[in-house]
Amino acid sequence: MRGDDRRSGSLFSYVDLEQRVPSDHPLRVIRTVVDDALQELSPTFSEIYSKRGRPSIPPERLLRALLLQILHGLRSERQMMERLEFDLLFRWFVGLGIDDPVWHSTVYAKNRDRLFESDVAERLLNAVLDHPKVKPLLSGEHFSVDGSLIDAWASMKSFHPREGQGGGSGDDDDQSSGGSNRDQGRNPSRNFRGERRSNQTHASTTDPDARLFRKGPGKEARLAYMGHVLMENCNGLVVSTRTTRAHGSAERMAALEMVADLPTRAGQTLAADKGFDTGDFVMELREMGITPHVAQNSYVTDKARRRSAIDRRTTRHPGYTVSQRVRKRIEEVFGWAKSAGGLHQVHHRGLNRVGAQVTLAATTYNLIRLPKLIGGAA
Repeated sequence: MRGDDRRSGSLFSYVDLEQRVPSDHPLRVIRTVVDDALQELSPTFSEIYSKRGRPSIPPERLLRALLLQILHGLRSERQMMERLEFDLLFRWFVGLGIDDPVWHSTVYAKNRDRLFESDVAERLLNAVLDHPKVKPLLSGEHFSVDGSLIDAWASMKSFHPREGQGGGSGDDDDQSSGGSNRDQGRNPSRNFRGERRSNQTHASTTDPDARLFRKGPGKEARLAYMGHVLMENCNGLVVSTRTTRAHGSAERMAALEMVADLPTRAGQTLAADKGFDTGDFVMELREMGITPHVAQNSYVTDKARRRSAIDRRTTRHPGYTVSQRVRKRIEEVFGWAKSAGGLHQVHHRGLNRVGAQVTLAATTYNLIRLPKLIGGAA
């Protein structure tokens, strides 16, 4: 029998949001861990927020909304508020009732920036890792490290000479074959031909913390930051992040900072790719009591011969081969973060805000892994 397509005119609903979410939904495991972590951060929130004035968005709800926005790849605050308006699953996860009003997108962004100015994102990551169900999943001995370029929210047209630097060809004349700026509207074209630009003489007027950098020979130079991740090798969870200005030694410097914060244990190893195969980096790790499981970068050409800083005393052990195989899982972190987590090009400006976005993306990556890992551990 064909069903009736007439709309029901019921005014009230007596089904609670808790009953509408299936008991085996993955977000239930994620929310349990997030709620426990936010409970640990309650003293931090009390320090950040004033005891006077009008109540703002509860920081617990704000952080749940930020995690949910990254999890579903929503590009803007306006999209997030629109989804929160009609999606019952979103309301349940954030903690809003069916009749609770949704925040304005500008209010949501203003309160988010307040959290980004502090170290709440890093503390949230640590609180998730310290959760009783998550901590047993982590390895305390074997780690991998890597870094990746993250495009800044700034155009190459904003890369102008610093104050007091010489203009050079094309610095003061923003014209091209298509005509003058006056005839090309709000986004005129610019001719960079013959202009020498570098981070020493130029800076972005849109995001001064962004740096002009290219990943390798033959690659284009672009305004970017560099995000760094430290991963434990047991289940591939992120245990630490750093965000730096892009430069040649940023990956090695950030790696040393992250491993220095680890609790010291005997037999610790750190796996990395060929870019970390330098004498200084390997020496620093060995002085810290960490075995460098770094990929060897040795070659012989007609003009030069390069010898790797990693020798047989490291490569002859089976653990070196295992670390080299497992370390490639760190690419999954950057792959997910750039394809779904919003890090292909950051939506914030300034080193602190970009760093908070990178840390929240890493936290979200850990959270989406937990439903299967916790279920497997149980």
